[in-house]
Amino acid sequence: MTFLHFLIRLTVLGVFGGLWLLAGVYLYLAPNLPDVETLRDVRLQTPMRVYTRDGDLIGQFGEQKRSPLNFADIPPQFVDALLAAEDDNFFHHSGIDLMGLARAVSELLVTGEKGSGGSTLTMQVARNYFLSLERTFMRKFNEILLAIEIERRLSKQEIFELYVNRVFLGHRAYGFEAASEVYYGKPIGELSLAQHAMLAGIPKAPSRNNPVSGPEAGRERRDWILRRMRDLGYITAQQASAAAAAPVTAELHGAQINFDAHYAAEMARQRMLDRYGLAAYNDGYSVYTTISSNLQQVARAALVDGLRTYDRRHGYRGPEQRWPLPPSLEESPEAYWAERLADIPVIIGEMPAVVTEVLEDRVNLLLDDGVHDELLWENGMSKARPYRSENYQGGPPASPAELFRPGDLIRLKRNEEGLWQLTQVPAVQGALVSLDPDDGAIRSVVGGMGFELSKFNRATQAMRQPGSNFKPFLYGAALEAGFTAASIVNDAPIVLADSSLEDIWRPENDSGEFYGPTRLRWALTKSRNLVSIRLLQQLGIPGLIEALDRYGFDTSDIQADLSLALGTHAMTPLEVVTGYAILANGGYRVDPYLIDRIEDADGNVVYQARPPTVCRDCQPEAEPAEEELSMEEILARENARGEALPAAPRVMDERVAFIMNSILQDVIKRGTGTRALVLKRGDIAGKTGTTNGPMDAWFSGFNRDVVTTAWVGFDNYTPLGRREFGGTAALPIWIDYMREALVDSPDVQPPIPPGLVTVRIDPTTGLLASPGQGDAIFEYFREEYVPRAAAENGEDAGPGDDDLVRDIF
Repeated sequence: MTFLHFLIRLTVLGVFGGLWLLAGVYLYLAPNLPDVETLRDVRLQTPMRVYTRDGDLIGQFGEQKRSPLNFADIPPQFVDALLAAEDDNFFHHSGIDLMGLARAVSELLVTGEKGSGGSTLTMQVARNYFLSLERTFMRKFNEILLAIEIERRLSKQEIFELYVNRVFLGHRAYGFEAASEVYYGKPIGELSLAQHAMLAGIPKAPSRNNPVSGPEAGRERRDWILRRMRDLGYITAQQASAAAAAPVTAELHGAQINFDAHYAAEMARQRMLDRYGLAAYNDGYSVYTTISSNLQQVARAALVDGLRTYDRRHGYRGPEQRWPLPPSLEESPEAYWAERLADIPVIIGEMPAVVTEVLEDRVNLLLDDGVHDELLWENGMSKARPYRSENYQGGPPASPAELFRPGDLIRLKRNEEGLWQLTQVPAVQGALVSLDPDDGAIRSVVGGMGFELSKFNRATQAMRQPGSNFKPFLYGAALEAGFTAASIVNDAPIVLADSSLEDIWRPENDSGEFYGPTRLRWALTKSRNLVSIRLLQQLGIPGLIEALDRYGFDTSDIQADLSLALGTHAMTPLEVVTGYAILANGGYRVDPYLIDRIEDADGNVVYQARPPTVCRDCQPEAEPAEEELSMEEILARENARGEALPAAPRVMDERVAFIMNSILQDVIKRGTGTRALVLKRGDIAGKTGTTNGPMDAWFSGFNRDVVTTAWVGFDNYTPLGRREFGGTAALPIWIDYMREALVDSPDVQPPIPPGLVTVRIDPTTGLLASPGQGDAIFEYFREEYVPRAAAENGEDAGPGDDDLVRDIF
């Protein structure tokens, strides 16, 4: 009895001692515990996603891949799989599982090592959000206390959400929705039972159990979970057996990008980084751009096809690389080449391959997936005339041996019959950018041949000379200064000694000929260089610079000499197309913009673009005097003004813009842009541009709804070839794009603005036509600049001018 009393006293003292110890631990730890209420406002690190205006995903940026789920969106089958794997008593306990803790303590006492730990999902939430991963008793006590507090403050569904959205699951995937996309390429709601069980098994050992890095360990864990689900009554034995027999189908998937718009997505990323700093990568922003999904794909296809067409005109440059045999004789050549081939990207859909054997009528190939195939002689090799220079090609090859040897890296593309066709990645580069001229919204932008080849965005970063693509701005400034489309300027030789040009300058027309006195309309239609130079002489360089500054161009580093008339001041394609928007919209300056709105992780709009916008149908209203308005009316007017988009400023007389539009339509009808007549539209206008060399080829054109610039050139400023011009290299790209871009745009002429009149003139002198003059033509004039004198004798204006009368009127 004495011994029994001793045991009872000892037990009571032990219980009280344990309670005092626990109380002491609680009093010690409680003041330093984090506030559980912060879990209600937790901000998960979620990547930034970039979308087109149509809602297609074109970019995802952020170190952690995460897609948060609400409890209602989690498939019940996956809930069961996760409970079977981690905490089947989750919906019944109060944050801690006493049996699990007892089991963990017994394992420690028996083995001397920490085992499972007895953690519930709630305890794992406490650890994942508030605590470190160190395995100490103090951290475990904190975990238990926090779990109890979390259960007091949050519902079971909220706790479950916190767990499934935070847990790390390998390959930078945080949360099960992100893991589903990474491993299976689809949302968790579309997965099978076997795949749900596979995902549920990852948290125990993310590096070992994920189905890509450890497929066998993952399968073992999956099958154990399926048996647990069966034993717990979540699934039937037949379902468990069928799921256990399913193969492991996981592989790494990137973000589900709908189509290639890397340059646009990168532009959006840079703007977000400027606005939000590094938080842009982790705060779950959704960025909706102005990009049109359809037009972006058309733009990329048009640019790639145009550059390929140019490339074919200049011959085959041979293998992309020539790889030697392996340095070690013990290593097989194919294994050596396959290892190097794994690092070669697919560019614009062209597959890399290594030539392994050269035969009389074919070459054998090793593809980047380890598959062997062949390229037949007639599928591109027989016509692969070698590139000699930008102006010359060699003769066609006689056999594959003239082109290739084993170890050559080449490019292939499937033809219509499904056979491999020899191709090559063009060395030439290009850019296309298209705007809405009424507000500057960027509808499509392609900054080069391929983002995987070069991330340099030539649409926004390449400073290139626009050549004659610049001339419309000179002519527009001249018309505003009092010149007319009928003003006569002499197209004659000119020799200038200009210190800023460092030498004697003898500019010429592209044709090398001179045409004498020429009307400005005809001079711009035919892109006469000497007329442009003399026009700038008469206008004055300061007058042009002032106009350029008003049009929105950066004139801070402009070189003030007469070569400006020929477009020697370097600009980006985005700057050029923004200038052309002024001509397209009737004389208003707009600012190009890419981001339409930004939403935070909760779907709240935190930014909405308010670009200066052209209002074509707005009419100025006569407002009553301020004293005649009541206070309510004044407040209502101010509120209305606050909601309206800001008005784009007028920077060019609308009559001048109309005349320039008319002249640039003539460029397409009978000038350097006649290839565009294939579009069979009467409302399009534009201008070619070709620089010395030629180094750069341009075409910029528009109607009232779309304005687009295309540029072609080499990054290293080598010549394009003597037969390459804006009309041959850049204009076909513009045509292919605008064919689709203009589908929903009506073919209508802009209305004639007030203060503009049409007058019959003498085509030779630009003066008023004499009564009954047979060769007279019509021309537009601003009322104050109508010619006052009449020509003494009418003469024929040369080829093409008779058509001018019929086409304009």
